[in-house]
Amino acid sequence: MSTATQSTTDKSAQKVLITGASRGIGATYAKRFAKRGYQLVLVARSEEKLTQVAADIREETGVNVEIMPADLTLAADIARVAEKLNKDTQIEILVNNAGIAQRGNFTQQTPELISELIQLNVNALTQLAAAVAPRFVAQGKGSIINIGSVVGLAPEFGATLYGASKAYVQFLSQSLHQELSPSGVYVQAVLPAATRTDIWAYSGIDVNTLPEVMEVEELVDAALVGFDRKETVTIPPLHAPECWDELQAVRMALLGGLKQDEPAERYTTSR
Repeated sequence: MSTATQSTTDKSAQKVLITGASRGIGATYAKRFAKRGYQLVLVARSEEKLTQVAADIREETGVNVEIMPADLTLAADIARVAEKLNKDTQIEILVNNAGIAQRGNFTQQTPELISELIQLNVNALTQLAAAVAPRFVAQGKGSIINIGSVVGLAPEFGATLYGASKAYVQFLSQSLHQELSPSGVYVQAVLPAATRTDIWAYSGIDVNTLPEVMEVEELVDAALVGFDRKETVTIPPLHAPECWDELQAVRMALLGGLKQDEPAERYTTSR
């Protein structure tokens, strides 16, 4: 379905729940889905920022916007949002966007920083998907959008923990789509590269020093084209899609070359 067709369809009885919705990618998703006519449930830590985003969207589009201040590094807040996803049958799309970057290299991480990153980037995202997936399957429809990163494709980028968390997001999304799509549920992984958001400030990097940065509006608009096309993995900065196709073909060839009943000859000590 094209973007234009989707935007003119009446979605007034349907809701989108977006995490990390007070700024950046999440706030932009909120604006775009509001323009498509969806009601919104916006989740983020800052009630003040959520209130402002909600007010702006209501004024511009007239859609109903509900805010849920929540810190998704806290188990109690994850449970509260999970309950909303489980019980509110009008929510038909979950955008798992909330996440944090890595500050410093691996040897500079404290137990607290490690726990916070994994809790938000991995655990919260998984718990929220798990909360809504059974209902989506029972209803025979629903969509989950998980925001990953191209960093998850490349250990060479050096963001060890962050990259590992985003590799998890991609794997989870692809596996979930395999499992849930026969029941009518669509799962999309979106892999941005450098995007102009304040996540860079958190990691101590001045975004203006980066040679190439995508504007957040361009990123979300491209991701939504992939959403409308029902892509499983959408990589807005990838200009040579055949590279992804080749990667998947090589991966499948690798899997086809596995023999589980014996080690490869190069690993046998008798030769």
